[in-house]
Formats: sequence, structure tokens, C-alpha cells
Amino acid sequence: LESRETVLESGVVKIGSRDDSDIFLRISADDPDERMPPEGNPLTKTQIELIGDWIDRGLEWPAEISLKNKAFARPLELTAAAILSTKKNESRHPIDQLLKDYFQQNSVEHPDSLSDREFLRRAKLDLLGQLPSPDEITSFVASSDPLKHEKQIAEFLSRDRDYADHWISFWNDLLRNDYAGTGYIDGGRQQITEWLHRSLMENKPYDQFVRELINPSPASVGFIKGIKWRGRVNASQIEPLQFSQNISQVFLGINLKCASCHDSFIDDWKLKDAYGLAAITAEQPLEMHRCDVPTGEMATSKFVFPSVGQIDGSLPRAERLVQLADLMTSQKNGRFPRTIVNRLWDRLTERGLVHPVDVMANEAWSESLLDLLALDLVEHGYDLKRTLRLIATSRIYQSQSVTAQPQSAGKPFVFRGVHAKRLTAEQFVDAVWQLTGVAPTKMDAKVKVANEDNSEFMVRASLVQSDALMRSLGRPNREQVVTSRPAELSTLQALDLSNGAILAGWLKRGAEKRLEEKKQNNWTDDQMVSRLFLEALSREPSEAETELLQFNESADLQEAVEDILWVLTMLPEFQFVR
Repeated sequence: LESRETVLESGVVKIGSRDDSDIFLRISADDPDERMPPEGNPLTKTQIELIGDWIDRGLEWPAEISLKNKAFARPLELTAAAILSTKKNESRHPIDQLLKDYFQQNSVEHPDSLSDREFLRRAKLDLLGQLPSPDEITSFVASSDPLKHEKQIAEFLSRDRDYADHWISFWNDLLRNDYAGTGYIDGGRQQITEWLHRSLMENKPYDQFVRELINPSPASVGFIKGIKWRGRVNASQIEPLQFSQNISQVFLGINLKCASCHDSFIDDWKLKDAYGLAAITAEQPLEMHRCDVPTGEMATSKFVFPSVGQIDGSLPRAERLVQLADLMTSQKNGRFPRTIVNRLWDRLTERGLVHPVDVMANEAWSESLLDLLALDLVEHGYDLKRTLRLIATSRIYQSQSVTAQPQSAGKPFVFRGVHAKRLTAEQFVDAVWQLTGVAPTKMDAKVKVANEDNSEFMVRASLVQSDALMRSLGRPNREQVVTSRPAELSTLQALDLSNGAILAGWLKRGAEKRLEEKKQNNWTDDQMVSRLFLEALSREPSEAETELLQFNESADLQEAVEDILWVLTMLPEFQFVR
């Protein structure tokens, strides 16, 4: 009921005949299960008669009158205003320059800076997914170089293998890639692991990365190929519509799942939009289905943003995909860079500039900062490492985490600083493996790296098949695109962490290794405990903690060290990136 046009499209009115108009029959019905509105008092007889007369007279409705709520509308192309405003004071970090004005306007006090130890832990976990080593901590804390934070971030990002091993989890979630699961055995699904890991190792420009996914080689075709489900599936889950849903969600922050079945109830996307993208990849003419019922209408190839360009549906499929890849990465398509920088900001701060990250039509809490990051990405060759470095070198990133504020209904979100976030399943497992030295010696991911046999590289959780512990900690099965994992602790996770066999086994073997290390280095009990704290929490134990963890002469040392390892891994200080 937004305009005369949409009312007529809906078919609820037959102009000139109230008795053939469903809207009139509903408001005048006696049956409470049929009558509209469904709650509250029914319309009065006078109101019902007015609407009946209005239908009979021809549904007069001036075009300039709309009942649609005026939603926020962001220009599709990027604006240079954000960067121009920050160039007035190039001595200040551009992110902090924008946030200074934002905090003043919103009466927000800037949080205090992190200590060196806290910064190093946050940065290495965020950028590489690993805990800093004692040697790294000692060296960084001792340095008096005023640029040590910036240099350390650059050094972390230069570790191509560690970077790829960490960020492959992020991309596996987004691109539905895994090493086992539905479809891999019978050929209904295809891995892109080798291509993906190599692309991350090379820091492939993001626009090229996406072009190679949309217009793929045999090594990267698994993403747009989707999953060929066994048996009959709903029309909205055929492979061309999986393609439509996945590329729009991942690269544009658009949810076309509703619109793959019917015109969406939650936004403006229509059935024709979802099928328009699907038709680009379809091998045969594609009939549209509404709620799984054939409509008799054939889909026409089209891009979701016609102002960027058109798809020539008469071309062969391969050429249509080339056109789509060009339109997706076009300079006119500002939604493309905005979506990925928003995901990276969300990853490092625990809340996107636009929230949720898959609804990029929503207004950002700072449109200027969103465009600043997007423009910077484009102007520097779509270098994602640069975007990560830009965020991580800002003063706000290097500040204490703040407690998430409850958001009042109807009031806009106010950014106050970085939120603490739980370790991902892979980060937690890697951290435990670092602490215990029990990482596996072989990986399941089929990746080729020149130094994969080099002992300095620990096999990472991101490169092995998920086990029951990782799944309970939130690692998805990746049969669907996953852009954010659950943040809250579940009962299953609590049980697996408290007495699960997998973690208990790692801690038992880790205790054996730690006791052997203690013997080899001739450490005292206190020295071993201090080492464990430094590795697990990036700090020395307090006097109270040292006193609490004194070994009883009659204690079973193996069991005592297991208990210490378990206590350390259960601490919120261990399980959160703060």
C-alpha cells in the first residue's frame, strides 16, 4: 500500500468494482480470521464505505503522494569528500581525524591507550590469528622507537604464510569453501582451497580476486558453482539462484534469499532482481518461480544496479560472466569497496560501520569513515592488507576496548571504541596448540607453499577439518555463506570446554611437554608458571596468582600442570581479544 502503482501490481484491487477487490472484502469481512486489520478495532462502516467509493471511482491517487517510509539512500558512487576533509591535517591519522569530530559531536570520551603488551596481543590475534611469543613481547616492550606500533603492524602483515593461514578462515566462511562435507564426495561441490590460499599469500588485489571468482578458472570455479543438492530442491535453491544469492551477499551486502522466492517483504528487492543475476550464469533459459510455482515468465540477465551497466543476455555464458565481473568491480559501483571495508572494520572492532554487515543499504554510523576506507582501498589498488594496516595503525584501534552499550529502540548507534571479541574457534584452537605444543603434523587443506615442511610453521586449525570442539565453538559447516559467527557462549561450548575429551587430551599431552621443557631448562616451578602466563596471557602472573599456583610437594605434577593449563585457557583474558 505504498503507492497506486504498487497497489495495482499487488492485485488486491479491481478498479471500479469494490466487490471484486480483495482489499475491500478483507476490511468488510465478518470473520475475525479474515478481517483486516487483524488486531484492534475493525474499520467503521463509514470508513469502509469511503474506501469502497474510492475503488469504484477509479482509485484516485496523485503520483506525488506515497505512503512508503522514506529510507536512507546512499549514493552508489563514492564521494571524495571524506578524503578531502582529512587532507586538511595530514599529520593526523585520517581515521582519528574523522573520529575526533565524531566524538565531539556525540559527547564521547576517547578511550585510553592499550599497554604495549595489550596492543601486541590484539594486533597479532587480529592480523595473524596467533598469540605473540615471549620473545616478541620482550622485544616490543623494550623498544623505545616512537614508530614501533606502525612498524610492528607492517611486520605482521609481511608474514605472508601466517596471514594466509589466518584469513583463509574468514574467506572460507564467506565463500562456502571447506575440506569435507556435503557434495565433495559425489562431485556436487568443488573446493577452491589452493586458489584461495595462493591468492591470500600473494595479497591479490581485491578487484582481481573477485573477478577470478565471478569469471573463474577451473581452480576457482567452486564458489559460483555452488552446491548441487541431491534430489529435488525448492526452486529458490537451484544452482543459478545460489549464485545470485551468494555473490550479492558476499560482494554487495545484499540479501536476495527472500527475493529468490517472492518479492522481498523486508526490502525493495524483487523476484526479477534475484532471477536477473541467476540468468547471467544459467546454462539454459531460466523460468521464474514464485513460491516454488512456475510463473511462465523467463528471466532476463541483469545487474542489480542498472546505472552501473547492463548485461547482454544474448551473449554466451562465459562472456556474460566477464561482463558481470566488470560491472561488479566497476568504479561506478561504490557498493563493492564499501562492503569489504565494512567487513574488515567489523572484524577488527566487533561492529561494522554499517550493521548488520549484510544489509549495506543501512546507514553507517559514519558515512564519511565508510567512504574514506572505501576510497583509500580503490586508490591503492584494492590492497586489503593496506586497509587492515590503515585501521590497525589508528589511535582508536590501539585504545582500550569499551563495553557495548545497550541500544535504545529508535535511537542511532553511537560508536565509542573497539569492543572485545571472543576468539574464533580456529584462534582458540591455535592458541591452545601454541600453549601445549600438540598441533597436528599434517593439514587437510590442499595448499602448496614453498616452505610447508619448514618446522617454524605450525599447522593451523584453519587448514584442518573441523572437529566436534571447533564446531561447538562456532566453526560453521559452510553449506551456506557465513558472514558472522555467534558471539555468545552456548551450553554445548561450556560442556566441551569444561570436560570435553578433545581439549582434555590436548592439555594432558601439553602438560607432559611442559614438564619435559621444565626439566631441560632447569626451571623452578615459579619460572615455569611465569612462562605459561607470558605465552597464554602476554603478561607475568601477579603475586597473588603466583602464590595461588604454588605446587604442593605431594601433588601429582602432571595433573597440576594440566590444571594450570586448563585454568589459563578458561580465563576470559585468554578467550577474548581485548
